[in-house]
Amino acid sequence: MTTTVHAYASPSADGDLAPTTIERRDVGPHDVLIEIKYAGICHSDIHTVRGDWGPQPYPLVPGHEIAGVVAEVGSEVTRHSVGDRVGVGCMVNSCGECKNCTAGDEQYCLKGMVGTYGATDRDGTVTQGGYSTHVVVTEDFVLGIPEGIGLDAAAPLLCAGITTYSPLHRWGAGPGKKVAVVGLGGLGHMAVKIAHAMGAEVTVLSQSLKKQEDGLRLGADHYYATSDEATFTELAGSFDLIINTVSAAIDVSAFLGLLTVGGAMVNVGAPAEPLPVNAMALIGGRRSFAGSMIGGIPETQEMLDFCAEHNIGAEIEVIPADKINDAYERVLASDVRYRFVIDTSTLG
Repeated sequence: MTTTVHAYASPSADGDLAPTTIERRDVGPHDVLIEIKYAGICHSDIHTVRGDWGPQPYPLVPGHEIAGVVAEVGSEVTRHSVGDRVGVGCMVNSCGECKNCTAGDEQYCLKGMVGTYGATDRDGTVTQGGYSTHVVVTEDFVLGIPEGIGLDAAAPLLCAGITTYSPLHRWGAGPGKKVAVVGLGGLGHMAVKIAHAMGAEVTVLSQSLKKQEDGLRLGADHYYATSDEATFTELAGSFDLIINTVSAAIDVSAFLGLLTVGGAMVNVGAPAEPLPVNAMALIGGRRSFAGSMIGGIPETQEMLDFCAEHNIGAEIEVIPADKINDAYERVLASDVRYRFVIDTSTLG
């Protein structure tokens, strides 16, 4: 048995998203039915539905920044109750048995984690995402959203928040550390807020100074334009950690030169093209160039609790569903400060 719900789907790599209906499975013993209130629009949604990362199973409902309220729980669910404020991020299942899953790193499941949309779930069905009114998810992948964060501002935390929190936490951002954030967009603005709350000295490195006022308001201590070559001379050897949030090609080796000896640059932006690295930029300063995806379920809950404690939410523009295609074009034009969030009550 299934339940029909309203959604917005992409029909093809070059077609506009349009209203549709999709089927959600009935609630099983360990499932949670969530009435979705808000769904964030992530740059990954655009890359995916437009085929930048490979062929997709169209029609496809994107959305992996989901915030809502529990509407029903299965007979054996213990973690959540009807009425709870909850969220779902970039994954909805994993094997639960491999060494990564048992360590709380479900995102690196050795059998492949199940993405929130466009993936094959354990029952063989294709997952459909959060641009919809309801979703059914196994309880282990449903997160609690603490009081004190609005569901609309919380939705982007399920991807942008954890994507930046995880490397900041893992690479030790905190008092006495100098952290640079490359790009002040959906990911970058969260990195600034979180790094500031962790106690680090935060610098934004952006192409221009047009968002400087925003960056300083969000918690940055310094702001530099990377279009100015003097920036790379002035800041050489300055940072313990650089978080690159840009989803386009950059001169990685130039940015590596901004690290201290033993510093790390962590890529969280996911450009479609390769990023060449000059080995000497690493060898010359015992520097590291790393990557980080999202976080496991325990770390994602930790991030939500941290954000609630520090009164951190995303900077958002709430839109109705019929503005999704316009929002995509504005994201590509960097015309959003800093995350679009869909009011799913407008889906039908």
